[in-house]
Amino acid sequence: MFEKLEQIEKNYEELNEQLSQPDITSDISAYTKLMKQHRSLGEVVEKYREVRKMKEDLAGAKEVLEATEDAEMRELAELEITELEENVENAEAELKILLIPKDPNDEKNVILEIRAGAGGDEATLFASEILRMYARYAERMGWKMEMMNASDTGVGGLKEAFAMIEGDSVYSRMRFESGVHRVQRVPQTESSGRIHTSAITVAVLPEAEEVDIEIDQNDLRIDTFCSSGPGGQSVNTTYSAVRITHEPTGLVVSMQDEKSQIKNREKAMKVLRARLQEIEEQKQHEEMASERKSMVGSGDRSEKIRTYNFKENRVTDHRIGLTLHQLEMIMDGDLEQIIEPLITHYQAERLEAESVSAG
Repeated sequence: MFEKLEQIEKNYEELNEQLSQPDITSDISAYTKLMKQHRSLGEVVEKYREVRKMKEDLAGAKEVLEATEDAEMRELAELEITELEENVENAEAELKILLIPKDPNDEKNVILEIRAGAGGDEATLFASEILRMYARYAERMGWKMEMMNASDTGVGGLKEAFAMIEGDSVYSRMRFESGVHRVQRVPQTESSGRIHTSAITVAVLPEAEEVDIEIDQNDLRIDTFCSSGPGGQSVNTTYSAVRITHEPTGLVVSMQDEKSQIKNREKAMKVLRARLQEIEEQKQHEEMASERKSMVGSGDRSEKIRTYNFKENRVTDHRIGLTLHQLEMIMDGDLEQIIEPLITHYQAERLEAESVSAG
């Protein structure tokens, strides 16, 4: 492990040199990519240097213990050795987690896709609330969330919505949110007070760059139409809305939020690229069954991942059996208390898989 860490430290120092070169600092795209690599390696290098320093201190304390006959000095050295050995063990465990191979998408921005499922108006209202939950979470994390497209129902709900979330390591925090989110509560329209169950689907798609996914323009059918609002009424009389069909896969993306056809087309292409990348990665995951077993759930949109029960003030994540009675806080964006245990569970599974493969 430590040979690997020495190489990582060397790479880190080389990146430091590259980042100071004028031709890199003047190229925003190249500089941004190198900075992400630098930040990623920096965390590992910092922890490695911390472990190395503690091991040096430990060796020094052991030398003192062996060299001195003074009872008080020996006692102090023994206490220091005990503390340092515990600290080294904990830091090395943290290092192993940092060395788990990262998903290449971890540092990417995401396209958040929310769709109302079974449950009629209640599902659309819940879709709107979940969108707000993620907006509040993004705000807490210091990320930028921009709406790309939303299809509202006229009763305050959403049939579907697309948003771009930009910031540091967005995908690594959001990746386990994909799946079916179920709500159990008494709808305002329900006079008998019966609890209804509704569902929505969430997809978290890493933003795909043009270099990641090449799209043949001949495979696209692009239609333009007038934007429409709730009930289908025309919002404007210009053909600014765009519908792109990727004929080889049958994927269809529509955008109409912008007044500009060009902007709607750009947004639609972003979503299309992200979806095509998801299809490609799904194929790769299916080919790597053993890798799949080490993941928390499958990330499949059809998988019920979480239930929000309003009457009992309860949120349950079914993948790790986590139940919290803090629904109001979670709906206000306090998602770290779910996301952190999910990531920890995922890391433990990966560590176990790595140790099995290494053995």
